[in-house]
Amino acid sequence: MSVLVYTENWDGKFKKLSFELVSYAGKLAEMLGTTVTAVSIGSVDQAELQKLGNYGAQKILHVTGPNLDKLDNQVFSSMIVQAASKEDASVVLLSNNNSGKAIAPRISVKLNAGLVSAVIKLPVSLNPFTVVKKVFSGKAFTNVVIKTDTRVLTLSQNSFELIETGNKATIENFNPEIDTGLFKTSVKDVEKVTGKILLTDAEIVVSGGRGMKSPDNWGPIEELADILGAATACSRPVSDEGWRPHGEHTGQTGKIIAPDLYIACGISGAIQHLAGISSSKYIVAINTDKDAPIFEAADYGIVGDALKVLPELIEAVKEVKSS
Repeated sequence: MSVLVYTENWDGKFKKLSFELVSYAGKLAEMLGTTVTAVSIGSVDQAELQKLGNYGAQKILHVTGPNLDKLDNQVFSSMIVQAASKEDASVVLLSNNNSGKAIAPRISVKLNAGLVSAVIKLPVSLNPFTVVKKVFSGKAFTNVVIKTDTRVLTLSQNSFELIETGNKATIENFNPEIDTGLFKTSVKDVEKVTGKILLTDAEIVVSGGRGMKSPDNWGPIEELADILGAATACSRPVSDEGWRPHGEHTGQTGKIIAPDLYIACGISGAIQHLAGISSSKYIVAINTDKDAPIFEAADYGIVGDALKVLPELIEAVKEVKSS
């Protein structure tokens, strides 16, 4: 019996969400009286793999080989299922990001396991196995009971603290059987945005809504983002009007993000927008309407015109950074 966790890497490096996932797995394993095994697929050096041990993994199964540095849902799910069988895993854990959402259902079917996506905390009960997740676009919570012996969970980003254990993991090369016929995804070309932080990867996001009044007023948002090392985003009406690129649209019909800090400037906070940013660790709202829904979700709020508040905020941040 073990808790098996799939730890995604980006160009051979792990990000915060991977360490959050292993930290969660560690505490879940303590509750179950078992151990944590991490699965890493693709080219990752030993020092980077050992970081997973520092957050609670006792064993790391490292899979390498041709064509494994790019996600292929069928191939990756097959390898994770084989790892789960090898380790007799009672729980398979993935992140609730695009990769996890693509792989988890396949694993669930192959293992005949119950699946719950976007869990937000450790199980509230082990018998029956009961987990908690948000529903109705984050407006409510529900307890979900999984009755199968094996469970597949995806963890919402920023829902669990990082816990360093100082543990040193055992790294094992794992060679699952791979059906070459499963490799049906080919990458013809890769184009990456340079000189700009990707919205889905950003730990800080500065976002604007119609309260910015015009596309010509985006200078302060971009300046604040630059100072903070943040990405820029916007609400759907802004992208629909063509003020900002559609790639910056966050919300239920846009990008779902979970940064450490989300600064909403001139955004009222419609439920569709909040559904896309509700997993942010901290939300700061700037709006002229004190009754705007965004303030219900915000940890900190400033009632005022964003066009007047932002310059003062920029100066304050500069002063702190220079001290």
